[in-house]
Amino acid sequence: MIWQQVYDPMGNMFLSTLFASIPVIVMLVGLGFFHMKAHIAAGLGLICAILIAAMIFGMPIEMASKAALLGGLTGLLPIGWIVLNIIFLYQLTEQNGSFKVLQDSIAGITEDRRLQLLLIAFAFGAFFEGAAGFGTPVAVTAAILIGLGFSPLAASGLSLIANTAPVAYGALGTPIITMAKVHGYDLMAISGMVGRQLPIFSFLVPFWLIWAFAGRKAMLQVWPAILVTGLSFALAQFYVSNYIGPELVDVIAALVCMTSLVLFLKVWSPKEIWKSTSLKNHQESSVTEAPLIASKVHTRAEVIRAWMPWIILTVFVFVWGLPSVKAFFNGLYAPKFPIDGLHNMVEKVAPAVANPTKEAAIYVFGLLSATGTGILLAAIVGGLFMRYNPFTLVLSYFKTIWAVRLSLLTIVLMLGLGTVTRYSGLDTTLGLAFATTGVLYPFFGTLMGWLGVALTGSDTASNVLFGGMQRVAADQLGLSPNLMGAANSSGGVMGKMIDAQSIVVASTATRWYGHEGDILRYVFFHSIALASLVGIFVTLQAYVNPFTLMVIK
Repeated sequence: MIWQQVYDPMGNMFLSTLFASIPVIVMLVGLGFFHMKAHIAAGLGLICAILIAAMIFGMPIEMASKAALLGGLTGLLPIGWIVLNIIFLYQLTEQNGSFKVLQDSIAGITEDRRLQLLLIAFAFGAFFEGAAGFGTPVAVTAAILIGLGFSPLAASGLSLIANTAPVAYGALGTPIITMAKVHGYDLMAISGMVGRQLPIFSFLVPFWLIWAFAGRKAMLQVWPAILVTGLSFALAQFYVSNYIGPELVDVIAALVCMTSLVLFLKVWSPKEIWKSTSLKNHQESSVTEAPLIASKVHTRAEVIRAWMPWIILTVFVFVWGLPSVKAFFNGLYAPKFPIDGLHNMVEKVAPAVANPTKEAAIYVFGLLSATGTGILLAAIVGGLFMRYNPFTLVLSYFKTIWAVRLSLLTIVLMLGLGTVTRYSGLDTTLGLAFATTGVLYPFFGTLMGWLGVALTGSDTASNVLFGGMQRVAADQLGLSPNLMGAANSSGGVMGKMIDAQSIVVASTATRWYGHEGDILRYVFFHSIALASLVGIFVTLQAYVNPFTLMVIK
């Protein structure tokens, strides 16, 4: 029996919207105000979604449960499969010491603190955001900066500010891939649209970062290096996102950025070497500057060996992302499992769509073609290159599974929640409500993405929760769904610096326990200011020539 979605079950749009928002509110409040563990908050949100879908919106509870199952399966493969295997590789490099060599090779390039920030916090952080995401770049860069003698507030706050522009394509494109899978966006269209928004801010953030650290005058002293950093990253980000795909955007852009900056620093250096490690014009009464800690000099062979696992990763992921390779692997093995009792049993109706449309519910077990499989093979090859024996690799892999078990559970529950809201029509109800902001929606829709990441700590989670709403609202207002879906992700990146999880990661990495409030107060202005600038730019794309020429309908 086909079930048609109902968008105003209470006969009052305000009450219907209130009920539709409860699952999201439960999860966000649990995370943001009651400081629940992410998997607990997501689980409570999922339970609420199933109950409200069944009891208020009239969806058969069996259908709602199967929608949660479909979302959970998608959370494991391909999403969780990426996270598990990239963390496996990272831990291998850390355990054998090659990661320390990598750190030293970067830190030894320049003594100027401003240039170290560009290289480590922005470029190197972007690489780890692209390769791993999920808090890894902040933890890594903040720890490196502390090791170089930066004050705890500077190391924490500046790592958070730098970890913005690459977040939309973090963890090998996971936020974009997830949005496309859960909410039915075209993957290349949404990747390209984000790639028409973020490069402007990828260019701006390095200037913003150094200004926040050293002030305007000191920033102007190194503007050529900042220009090289921002321009090289932004151009690579634009090209890869529009013409290759979302998986390797940050990895390639970061490598291009690091290479460009390192080569530039071989022929240019500032007249004055900036050696202060505390934030200019900021009271840090509880902080004593740490002494400069010199990095160890390694041979070229040692540095190459340290970089080799990440080079192998780049090659494997690039190959796995090629359409011809994906098609080949899918031809070998990619069974499809229609979810009985859900597949083509849910029908979207007006005003969400012009004509009644059945919702497909098919899970594709594309293990061979999944990006995570390429990462796993890269990790194995890299591990053998690092002289791990097969037994140690297997043991390390099981340790990684145990270490990320709660992260995988959170992803499963998040995807389950997002999928239930999609099939039950809850997201459509929310979208119809947000569409009432009219011509201001491009700005406020962007800030909704910012709020989602600020409270969930994840651009992926924000896209799951609000990606469907953005699409519905855009349709209702005659805007491009791709524009607003991308705006959710682009605006969301600026919320990354103020989410509780990132701040705790930063304070832990810098061993500045109990000062999370200090970090939040420092970065909050930067977060809301940058998010507002993204909202203004999206509004220009929606209505003003020549910005409208960037928009993919």
